[in-house]
Amino acid sequence: MNADFKGLDVSIMGRAYRVACPPEQEPALRDAVAYLDRKMREIRDQGKVIGVERIAVMAALNIANDLLATKQSGAIDIGDFRRRIETMQAAIDGALDVQG
Repeated sequence: MNADFKGLDVSIMGRAYRVACPPEQEPALRDAVAYLDRKMREIRDQGKVIGVERIAVMAALNIANDLLATKQSGAIDIGDFRRRIETMQAAIDGALDVQG
């Protein structure tokens, strides 16, 4: 792990993950984890998708769709959204590494 990063323990759908994160991005990562957890639980609770990996992919597609819709409306700071997506991607990568 890079010396500028620290290990941050997070929980997504009741599963614990350790994610590398620069200290200054910890609040953004925690927000991203909470958002991803909420989206994944919504998909799981609808009962149409089974399996954490499939739920994660569906959540990623929904979030990407939201991003593109917001980007098209011009009501977004793309840099901020890009940072949030990168943080969420790190959380998803960490989750998939633990499962794999």
